[in-house]
Amino acid sequence: MSETEVTTAPRPLLLADGRPADRAWSLDPALKHLNHGSFGAVPLVAQEHQALLRAEMERSPVVWFPALPQRLAATRVELAGFLRADAGDLALVPNASAGTSVVYSALDLPPRSEIVVTDHGYGAVTMGAERLARRSGGRVRTARVPLDADEDQAYEAVTAELGDATGLVVVDQITSATARRLPVERIGAEARRRGIPVLVDGAHAPGLLEEPLAGATYDFWTGNLHKWGCAPRGTAALIARGPLRERLHPLIDSWAAADPFPDRFDQQGTVDATAYLAAPTSLSFVEHTWGWATARRYMDDLVDYGARVIGAALADPSGADCPVDVGMPVPGMRLVRLPDGLAADRIEADALRDRVARELGVEAAFTSFAGAGYMRLSAHVYNTAADYEYFAEECVPVLGTWARQSTGKRSAP
Repeated sequence: MSETEVTTAPRPLLLADGRPADRAWSLDPALKHLNHGSFGAVPLVAQEHQALLRAEMERSPVVWFPALPQRLAATRVELAGFLRADAGDLALVPNASAGTSVVYSALDLPPRSEIVVTDHGYGAVTMGAERLARRSGGRVRTARVPLDADEDQAYEAVTAELGDATGLVVVDQITSATARRLPVERIGAEARRRGIPVLVDGAHAPGLLEEPLAGATYDFWTGNLHKWGCAPRGTAALIARGPLRERLHPLIDSWAAADPFPDRFDQQGTVDATAYLAAPTSLSFVEHTWGWATARRYMDDLVDYGARVIGAALADPSGADCPVDVGMPVPGMRLVRLPDGLAADRIEADALRDRVARELGVEAAFTSFAGAGYMRLSAHVYNTAADYEYFAEECVPVLGTWARQSTGKRSAP
């Protein structure tokens, strides 16, 4: 929870014409959308802009594609401004996982190298690290970071795994499953001191953090603009600094392969790049309608309130202390502990997500860590306190029933 707990419901944000904020999106009103953090949601103005761009592409493809690199270069300047980065360091990729794949494919680690990750890492990114380690005949070392670890404890847990054989450190800026920060600034500085390359997975950072790159020491950083930035999917940035960046190439070879980084990423055959071109529209929409500072403050207050309401409701059937205090909390996201019997691992968590959507009409995120199940709350400006109150009143009793049924089945002889 945040230092100042929100005990009253934040007032919903409105559009300039007084309508509810959700009217600017095309989200299905028959569903409750409580999981912005997984795939984001694109405002109508950006959808419409992308549709116009696609129509332009289809009207004259032979004109469109040769001119595309120049347009993408201009777009990179706009997106770099939002991230407060240098456009000359920023390449566009479909998502953060694609950014990590670009890095993994570029690195040529010494034989028997070790790659350090954490037990909070995104599964697909960790699997990519394991594949890279196998290429060098090495292995992945996993730093165990307790959920309630503070900055010092998290830093010590990761750096304790560094050694002479370490060829790469992969660390999340904001963890997906556990909705916490990791001290990437301090970890990166120590790795740099030892001459170890650092890849920061900042998938959730753009839009959620005001300055996601501030103070960070890294060789590679990748973050999604289609999550809190609400850009069309998939739009992400891969930022690289230092000599290793010239090894980076897009996953699709093109006639720009001989160009320097990041220009070579602006030309990739017949890839539909309209999501990239429409991304600044989403960012500008939020800024001009509410301002990003106001939006972030609202999202943080809202999930704080939602965690209290849902946590209190879950405490009745489970008897557990449902709201979870993580060691380094992140704005705009919270964890709520689920009753035993629910989401004990990733497979069960995904199954619960699908069942809740299918039977209860709610899009929600459920995760697991160290054998415990959690509901991960993640909000955007279109959410309201009523969304979380509905889940607490209508859905939590059902979750309690499912949990009892699950534990009953497991305890049966």
